Amino acid sequence: EILTPARAALDGIVDTASVTVERVPEDVDWVAQSLEGLSPVVAGRFVVHGAHDRNRIPKGLIGLQIEANQAFGTGHHPTTWGCLTALTRLLAVYRFDSVFDLGTGSGVLAIGIARATKRPVLASDIDPLAVEIALENAEINGAAHLVTAVTAAGFAHPAIVGRKFDLIVANILADPLKMLSPQFRAHALPGAAVVLSGILRTQAESVLAAFRAQGFVRERHLVKDVWSTLVLRYAG
Repeated sequence: EILTPARAALDGIVDTASVTVERVPEDVDWVAQSLEGLSPVVAGRFVVHGAHDRNRIPKGLIGLQIEANQAFGTGHHPTTWGCLTALTRLLAVYRFDSVFDLGTGSGVLAIGIARATKRPVLASDIDPLAVEIALENAEINGAAHLVTAVTAAGFAHPAIVGRKFDLIVANILADPLKMLSPQFRAHALPGAAVVLSGILRTQAESVLAAFRAQGFVRERHLVKDVWSTLVLRYAG
């Protein structure tokens, strides 16, 4: 049932007689294996690296040890780079006392903020495995006492409901961001900064329009490859 449609799809491209099906090991973490050996990524004042580069962090930068795993956010994706770059400028200028990382994945953004500010960060993800990995990464990076992570869809969790934040970061996808834009407003303090990514360049204007309708204004738009990162301010 695999071989027949595979040969049909490849017909005219390769010699389909040479196409075979082979079972691969089931106990291999293919995500981790595909990312092994990736070099450190510098984004603003942060450098995301694996354990093998722990002792090679350039002076003056904050090292974030994030191993390749099943949670998004090793630093190699342009959206993670965009968020960390945007956060570098924000954290250099403003003091944030209540921070929320929506869709934390590996926890890289929450950990980076906690390490840079030495203040608590609340993080959430819809995937309980990601929450587990984020907490493990916080421990590895010496930020376990600062990072709290919960499993939640959007803002729907007792640790989030009713709270307002002066910094919200969300590296997820364009459509969920637009859908959740009223919730961002409900949970943003006047003057709050919001960093959004997981947005294709072609989607940036529609995301911005959704947030403008909720009282947010654009402060910065970072672009890398085909991806956008938006920095917004809640006018309140």
